[in-house]
Amino acid sequence: MVFNSYTFIAFFIIILLLHNLPFSWKLKKVNLLLASYIFYAAWNPPFILLLWLSTVVDFYVGRALYTQPNIHKRRLLLVLSLIGNLGMLCFFKYGTFLLENFTHLVNLFGADFHPAKPNIILPAGISFYTFTTLCYTIDMYKKKSEPVKNLLDFSLFVTFFPHLVAGPIVRPPQLVPQFETERKASQQQMLQGLLLISLGLFMKVVLADSMLAPTADNVFGPGAPLKTLDAWTGVLAFSGQIFCDFAGYSTCAIGVASCLGFVLPQNFLYPYAAIGFSDFWRRWHITLSAWLRDYLYIPLGGNRNGKFRTYINLMITMLLGGLWHGANWTFVVWGALHGAYLWGEKILQDFRKKPAMVPMTGVPSGEVGVLGTIPKEFKRKTFLNFIYAMITFFFINVTWVFFRSPDFSSAWQLLQSMFYNAPGAEAYLTTLSIIKVTLITVLLVSIHWLMRDTNVLAVVKKMPWWLLGIGWAVLLLLLIWSQESSSSFIYFQF
Repeated sequence: MVFNSYTFIAFFIIILLLHNLPFSWKLKKVNLLLASYIFYAAWNPPFILLLWLSTVVDFYVGRALYTQPNIHKRRLLLVLSLIGNLGMLCFFKYGTFLLENFTHLVNLFGADFHPAKPNIILPAGISFYTFTTLCYTIDMYKKKSEPVKNLLDFSLFVTFFPHLVAGPIVRPPQLVPQFETERKASQQQMLQGLLLISLGLFMKVVLADSMLAPTADNVFGPGAPLKTLDAWTGVLAFSGQIFCDFAGYSTCAIGVASCLGFVLPQNFLYPYAAIGFSDFWRRWHITLSAWLRDYLYIPLGGNRNGKFRTYINLMITMLLGGLWHGANWTFVVWGALHGAYLWGEKILQDFRKKPAMVPMTGVPSGEVGVLGTIPKEFKRKTFLNFIYAMITFFFINVTWVFFRSPDFSSAWQLLQSMFYNAPGAEAYLTTLSIIKVTLITVLLVSIHWLMRDTNVLAVVKKMPWWLLGIGWAVLLLLLIWSQESSSSFIYFQF
């Protein structure tokens, strides 16, 4: 079941009605939990058992981690939790990948090893709910917060259907306290939620699926030399598609939660207006960036053990962040490129006088990326900073080639086409497609730049009601017109 389906619309209406009936709060939470399991079962019902097992085990392990006075037993429990969660993730997500690479390695040494290819089905959202439960057990080990009081609240925290399949990645303090007292959306929350759902679906259905995906598919599909203009158009199309698809999902998730009276953390903050690569990771997939910072980068040592260790920790974090996205070496290279960008940026900063740093605006505390602050000089919307932002956008687009390409051969072919118009290269795109992608890219980057220090709801509050009504109506009309071209969200595969 996906947000951009008529099935979900019917499902959500029923959930809203049940949530607003005069039932007890405990019964409403049970309804939400059952609804979340039904939502998840729409993909593959047997995997509910896997989700339930992960939930129950981590609930009791987390409680034991918090109450166990013996440090050695606590460490053992933490190790068992990590092995259980990461082992399950590795088997389902990386099992085939690891076997293929092991087979290739063994055959390099002359062995004739050809095992049967395992038929492993990837459970929807396993990367997201594994990170959600992991942060709970790790926090319990560190005693950063109190254990969740009952299994119902913890189960709902893990499986709450708006964030279950593709985030945002939530932490217990962000959501569990909201289950302790009855939540019911105010009129303002309901209107804001419906607006965010409409905007998220517009980003997904109209922009990502209808206007950008066909061009991206045409360019990433051939695996043959392309005209430079076609190559760049296709990469820019995917750049817009991946943002509108994933940010669209997050916007829908936040909107759905708002309609039920709950608040989910922000996951995107106009990343294509980022001034530098650290700033990009403060704005792109914010909850993942914060998770990697708090549960990987800082435990590795962060920037506390000298420059060399800082560089190593950054690279390890980005490599594993890339691998988190998929079982393919292209994702590892994608992460490595981001690690190299962060290296280069940090080296340049070290040569300069240390700039004054200010907190990010528009992002709750604890929801920023690896470095957490932004140079004061980059807060101003100057022409020079815009140039920096466009340079950042250029290099980010280079990384998307590896993210989207199925293998290195295709990625390398496309990179060559982007920077060299080879003789005999074919033109795959129509003039109309090139113009359409160009206009959308210019519009997208412009909006990101103009709104980099604010958010949609803040802008909406300043709009006259009639203008908001017209804009909303246009969004809905375009959604209805483009519905037939819609597909599943890209991040569901992760």
